[in-house]
Amino acid sequence: MREILGRRRRFRFRRKARTARQDAAVTFAVEWNWPVLPGVGLEEPARTTKSSGSVAAGSAAAGGTAGRLGAGWFGAGRFGAGRFGGGPGFGVGERADGADGDGPVCACLDPGCVVPGAHPFDPGLLAATTDERMIRWWWTRRPDAPIVLATGGRAPCAVSLPAPAGTRALQALDAAGMRLGPVVATPTRWSILVAPYGLERLGELLYAKDSVPSSLRFHGEGGYLLLPPSTAGTGPVRWERAPFAGSARPWLPDVEAVVDALVEASTATPGGGSRLAY
Repeated sequence: MREILGRRRRFRFRRKARTARQDAAVTFAVEWNWPVLPGVGLEEPARTTKSSGSVAAGSAAAGGTAGRLGAGWFGAGRFGAGRFGGGPGFGVGERADGADGDGPVCACLDPGCVVPGAHPFDPGLLAATTDERMIRWWWTRRPDAPIVLATGGRAPCAVSLPAPAGTRALQALDAAGMRLGPVVATPTRWSILVAPYGLERLGELLYAKDSVPSSLRFHGEGGYLLLPPSTAGTGPVRWERAPFAGSARPWLPDVEAVVDALVEASTATPGGGSRLAY
């Protein structure tokens, strides 16, 4: 009897979590006019045996998925989608979470995925919408899907940095009396949401800096960001600074107001200047 009650509690908890994701996605899209779409999500690693047949089958599946992803998924170059377009921006073959393959894996099944569970796949990023019917249909079919925000345009942009540097940056901004908007956190990275900005404006701002730590990521036009309550390969996605309850639409600072503190914090924090772990 005790086992049955335990199963019922776990089922209610999972159902509540799934409903919370759909409700949050509807709030972002309909009330705040932020275009969102479901992310690829995570899967438990398949059990394999030492037989050559199992190994061959796994290799074939990975190869097929890699072909569907395509070689240019992450963009290229210092000014490509990886660095300033808002995508993950990691080197070829670099695992963002440092995973060794023992935990959940990205549902895209790409063995080299650098942001497990934390990227669009099907539908693609261009499908992001604020249509309530579409949002509810997506999360009815995939209630566990993470929530992906398509950044830029009329939607918020973001600047992300390693979590230790993020803590230092927020302390500095608070000490300066800076008003901040929402801040999204994972166990490894924090993302400060800012008002929309263009690539030209961002380029002029960064050109004036002596140096910009490579660990900073700028999620602008054509980029994306996971929103709470979601789960990525590095762990849960949460609000470090939640939007004010009942707000019609969260207020966002300009990127100029926060970038100095983020650059300084990333430079001053050990491992915060060049560490690329997502």
